[in-house]
Amino acid sequence: MPTSWINSLIRELPRSQKDKRFFLPRACLVGVGSDLRGDDSAGLMVVRQLFKHSHAENLLIIEGGPAPENVTGQIRAFHPDNVILIDAAHMDEPPGTVQWIPLDSIDGMSASSHSLPLSMLADYLIAEIGCEVFILGIQPAQNEIGSELSSP
Repeated sequence: MPTSWINSLIRELPRSQKDKRFFLPRACLVGVGSDLRGDDSAGLMVVRQLFKHSHAENLLIIEGGPAPENVTGQIRAFHPDNVILIDAAHMDEPPGTVQWIPLDSIDGMSASSHSLPLSMLADYLIAEIGCEVFILGIQPAQNEIGSELSSP
């Protein structure tokens, strides 16, 4: 049975610690997508819900929208250890499936609602900040212009 994305996150975060002393890693969650394209807004919906309930000083939650490169200034100023980009992604899974997407599998890919491929954004953040970047994909049911978010 595949490991859940939550379990793999719990395993991965300690690897990003800069030293062996206890500290809480600084994490930035960036919701990516467009409210105008149905399930493409899944990443935005996730961060909106998290923002209502999470106010830890080591956590920055940002709506990146269809152009997450426009929030890199906020991300750089926060200087996170980990950046998690949350986005709708076609993974040939049932709608609503949540999975980690390896950075090397998105190299050069561009989603139709993004102005810049997430692989380029990830490369920039890694080079500029020295953080680790993860992509959490949510399988959409549909992403037609003008449609609403589906149940899954």
